[in-house]
Amino acid sequence: MAENVIELSGLTKQYGGFTAVNGLTLTIAKGEVFGLLGPNGAGKTTTILMMLGLTERTSGSARICGFDPARSALQVKRRVGYMPDDIGFYEDRTGLDNLMYTARLNGLAPAEARRSAEALLEKVGLASSGKSKVATYSRGMRQRLGLADVLIKNPEVIILDEPTLGIDPEGVRELLALISDLSRNEGITVLLSSHQLQQVQQICDRVGLFVRGNLIACGDIAALSRELNQELRVEVELAAQPWSEGLAARLQALEGVLALDTAEWKADNAPAGSLLATLTCERNLTSQIASEVIGSGAELHYIRRKEPGLDEIYHRYFEKREDGA
Repeated sequence: MAENVIELSGLTKQYGGFTAVNGLTLTIAKGEVFGLLGPNGAGKTTTILMMLGLTERTSGSARICGFDPARSALQVKRRVGYMPDDIGFYEDRTGLDNLMYTARLNGLAPAEARRSAEALLEKVGLASSGKSKVATYSRGMRQRLGLADVLIKNPEVIILDEPTLGIDPEGVRELLALISDLSRNEGITVLLSSHQLQQVQQICDRVGLFVRGNLIACGDIAALSRELNQELRVEVELAAQPWSEGLAARLQALEGVLALDTAEWKADNAPAGSLLATLTCERNLTSQIASEVIGSGAELHYIRRKEPGLDEIYHRYFEKREDGA
């Protein structure tokens, strides 16, 4: 069983009558990439600050790498690298100088600090820019330098707060690949706080959906999807040829089918007369639908149950939360 390096229980933060984080209970295993997903103002950054011992909690408990950040903040900071959404560097110094400065603050000797800084610049793709002043860096370059900065002390955990904000698509792809590599190949635990659903889905093992200070759901994409589909409707997509009104009537007559929509099938080399159909059902009717298509004499090119992506999962959970409020 994997070791938990982050353990939060009933973690709460109140500002007067306002509750920013409400009874958060969460565990994150060693080497896991966990996405804390929610809109701006949901309480994600407040949670991170409590985990780092940078703001006091109102109630509850937290253990980070075995230490309570409220009592052993220095021990936590030695083991955790934190990259905020707005990273501060010495603009008139080079990227290499900034990394070496951080390394020296963390107790590395001058020669070791330089070796580590140069190796990390290579890792994050800034080797050719390491001797340029940070003032000349683009937003994406600064974020990669920020990642190198949190890695200079060899942390067990890295916490990234909106790391892809303001970066172009290619820069996002490169940064996400770096983050994924840290977990897969180096065993570093990653907590990624973001409101960018698609990016979180690309690299996270699990996600927690955070709304108004409350963790409303937690799990991998498949588990969240299954949980939703126990309560909500199922969509089945298929392509068949030839399509006829008779086939449509047979499918709509199936018990549990609520709606049928058709569109042109734009797949490569799609046979003439074939259509793409989406059936909204009360439950999973994939096998029954396939039998009806074949029984009608039509050719079934493909059929699948459509699984909601993270964006749809998030919005459905958010709607459920609002309806229950």
